[in-house]
Amino acid sequence: MIYSMTGYGKADTTFNGKKIHVEIKSLNSKALDLNTRIAPLYREKEIAIRKMIAAELERGKIDVSIWCEKGGEQSGGIINTEIAASYVRQICEISKHIEELEQPSPTEIWNLLVRLPEITQPSTIEELDEEEWAVVEEGVRQAIQQVMLFRRQEGEALERKFQKNISTIETLMRSIEPFEQSRVEKIKIRLEERLTELTGIDYDKNRLEQELIYYIEKLDINEEKQRLTNHLAYFRETMENGRGQGKKLGFIAQEMGREINTTGSKSNQAEMQNIVVKMKDELEQIKEQVLNVM
Repeated sequence: MIYSMTGYGKADTTFNGKKIHVEIKSLNSKALDLNTRIAPLYREKEIAIRKMIAAELERGKIDVSIWCEKGGEQSGGIINTEIAASYVRQICEISKHIEELEQPSPTEIWNLLVRLPEITQPSTIEELDEEEWAVVEEGVRQAIQQVMLFRRQEGEALERKFQKNISTIETLMRSIEPFEQSRVEKIKIRLEERLTELTGIDYDKNRLEQELIYYIEKLDINEEKQRLTNHLAYFRETMENGRGQGKKLGFIAQEMGREINTTGSKSNQAEMQNIVVKMKDELEQIKEQVLNVM
């Protein structure tokens, strides 16, 4: 069973009237690219959170958000009177200069004041205790589990797609055989026709047979077909090994491409080349989707 790198998970927990939200989004990436947005109270546990996520999700571009909502019973912030007074003095001083320029001074000073930074400050300084951290940690674990469930479902869809692509390539490869068998006789007839056009020139028929055999051997694709068959079987086997097989499947797909390309270069019939083009199309679909495999 393969897993996709695409996933989403969210968990909501509560502690002392606070709603704690954990959200994890995951997309494909060559390695682990972990970005976090964590509420200030929980930032001291960022390293622990990163280790939990990295151990389970392993690869992907992962965005983690942890934030909380306080209930109505929570006390709000208080106005910092010293900073507010300083802002008022500065606004009044600026207003004098504005009046000298014959410009109207601001009238809604309080509307302006509440928008300025550091006007309010928390009424109490919060500290993270072990009980609250246990709740947050459980929320992170629940979100990770949801991401892994999402990844598994996406992986099942990818595996079905890969199985279909591989079966199509196998069918196309078998469809080459009739053209492969008939082209030997066609090559022989074509060469003999060319030789009969050379009037007055005698040739050694035994030597012709030797050259024909050599020519046919250069165009033989049995080895390519056998290696491609092995690669297709190995691709299927690797998908059954579980998660963490994305890079390996990518390498196998590259080897499959080499055999298909060699088959195309040895195909000297339009029908065979058309089949090779269809095989390449199926392989490109595999290469495109294998980038999403974990």
